[in-house]
Amino acid sequence: MRIGVLGLQGDFREHLEMLRALGVDARDVRTKEQLHEVEGLIIPGGESTTMAYLLEKMGLLSILRERGAQGFPIYGTCAGMILLARELNDSYPENRLALMDISVKRNAYGRQRDSFEADLHIKDIGEFHAVFIRAPKIVGVGPSVEILAEHDGAPVLVRQKHLLASSFHPELTGDPRVHKYFLEMVTRG
Repeated sequence: MRIGVLGLQGDFREHLEMLRALGVDARDVRTKEQLHEVEGLIIPGGESTTMAYLLEKMGLLSILRERGAQGFPIYGTCAGMILLARELNDSYPENRLALMDISVKRNAYGRQRDSFEADLHIKDIGEFHAVFIRAPKIVGVGPSVEILAEHDGAPVLVRQKHLLASSFHPELTGDPRVHKYFLEMVTRG
C-alpha cells in the first residue's frame, strides 16, 4: 500500500514517520504525478490558507477535489480538516476541497498558547491521548457523517465514507492507532 502525505506545508514529516514506522510505503506528495501514485492521502496540520494557496498554485486542488468526490480516501488533521470542510464560520480559505459535510470554526480552541492535550474515547479504537494545537472545532455535521470521538461535547474525529478528519494531531503522540484506522479505510475501500 502506498499512502501520500501532502508535503506543501505543515507537519507532514511527522505523518510520514508514523506511516513508515507502520511499514507503509509513505510518500511526500507535492505534484500531480505524485498524487496519482498513491492510494490515499493525509493532509497534515499547518496553516490552512497557505496550504489552500499552494494546492491551487501547484494545480492539485481541482484534481484532489475531483478524486475525493469519486471515493479517493483522504484524512485531514487540523488544517487538513479545514480544507475538507464543506462550510467554515469565515470565508478563509475560499479555495478549499469542501468534500466533507461538516461545518468548522477555525482556531476555536484558542491561540498557540491555548494548545492542550486530552484523553478521548475513540469508537473502534478505545482510549487515546490527543494533542490539540490551534485546533478547529466541528460545529455541525451532516447526516452522513459519523462522529468517532468528542471532546467537551464537540466532535473531534469524524468519518464520512472514505473521508476522515480530526481536530487533533495523532502524529504527535507516538500512538499509531488513528493512522491504522485510516489505513484500514484505504484497504477496505
